[in-house]
Amino acid sequence: MLVVIADAFSGIALSMSRAFGGPYHDAVARWPGMPVTVGGSIVTPGVPVEKPCSCQVDSVTEAMRSEAGYADKDVALLVLCATLDGELDTDATVEVTAGPNAGTYSVQSVSRDPMASHWLCRGRAV
Repeated sequence: MLVVIADAFSGIALSMSRAFGGPYHDAVARWPGMPVTVGGSIVTPGVPVEKPCSCQVDSVTEAMRSEAGYADKDVALLVLCATLDGELDTDATVEVTAGPNAGTYSVQSVSRDPMASHWLCRGRAV
């Protein structure tokens, strides 16, 4: 039931954003992939993973400001869960490909909102 409600909230947010030109914009979540190593040497590089999603770039929350490693130029990344096939983690970068805050951000921390409709991330421009 919670998944249905979360997907409904994500769908509403995405529909409103598309109708009014934001705040969610096209984005791509990327991971470098895991290399195969033998004896400490990389024998096969990792295969990068890219997944499309929709993301809003916003101001950080007070909770994000209190996290270890916080920097003044960090931002909040709100990624709609229904638009991302899989889960976000701190190995990812998120490239926002459109909108006023287009750019690439490393994911410094990640959690989910109480309704599970968004990934709430602290991001840093790279």
